[in-house]
Amino acid sequence: MIYDCAIIGGGPAGLNAALVLGRARRRVALIDNNQPRNAVTHASHGFITRDGVTPAEFRRVAYEEVRSYPSVDHLQTEVISVRTIESGFEVLDSSGLSLQARKLILATGVKEIYPEIEGFYPLYGKSLFNCPYCDGWELQDQPLVVVSEHPNLFHTAKLLLNWSKDLVVCTNGKASLSDEQNKQLQSKEIMVVEQPVAAFIGQNGQLEHVRFADGTQIPRSGGFVTPKFVQSVPFAERLGCERTESGGIKTDGKGRSSIPGLYVAGDSSYMAPSQVVFAAADGSRTAICVNMDLTEEDFSLRW
Repeated sequence: MIYDCAIIGGGPAGLNAALVLGRARRRVALIDNNQPRNAVTHASHGFITRDGVTPAEFRRVAYEEVRSYPSVDHLQTEVISVRTIESGFEVLDSSGLSLQARKLILATGVKEIYPEIEGFYPLYGKSLFNCPYCDGWELQDQPLVVVSEHPNLFHTAKLLLNWSKDLVVCTNGKASLSDEQNKQLQSKEIMVVEQPVAAFIGQNGQLEHVRFADGTQIPRSGGFVTPKFVQSVPFAERLGCERTESGGIKTDGKGRSSIPGLYVAGDSSYMAPSQVVFAAADGSRTAICVNMDLTEEDFSLRW
């Protein structure tokens, strides 16, 4: 059997793509390794009717809905390689199972690479986060810290003032701010620390202090750390897909990559912002494009 479409990735983008294609009566293989990137997150926010839902509950409900369509097969396994073949694509998993599909959607997402700072991971997802829109509300009016080595630090600092005016900005020893940006922040009584962060100090998931390389420390109860985003798997690169300047997989705006028959949905394409509602919407849009392309091909063959 050749599937109409194989979807690699069971996050919001892949799940919504499977839902749309299932409702279009397409034969779909949804392949997921059950290792969601947001597993450490206590709740997902910003998705109407789902605000505050836990990632586990979101996935449970989503899979229940997707599996109600009999043409969608859910395969919980690890994909190790993808290659183009005459009929479309061949997907090989870690057990040696091979399946073929006319179209392929990569909804594999991205992974974060955080600065190597002692004490970060025990606090991540509890009092340290990366997205103000996802978790800023819960930290409102608290003494916060933002740590970023990226050029967008100035914008992030301004953004965080919507949630708390008690803010310390840390460049972690990198040239993340221009002299003018530094002056502007300090004119707003925002403390700027340019030396490296040595450690986050806290217990039971609650940040208490930030310690710097010179041994000094400041009390903080929460904050945001900006990661670097990279592709979670190398499939698109190995297939020769064109990339964007930010490292995303370039598409035509409807999910089509530079490789015929290969589509990309979710974070893998736009890299950021990384939000459930964005990814789900992109999965829906990409699935509609896949179905339309299949429809055009099938219509031409029938006549």
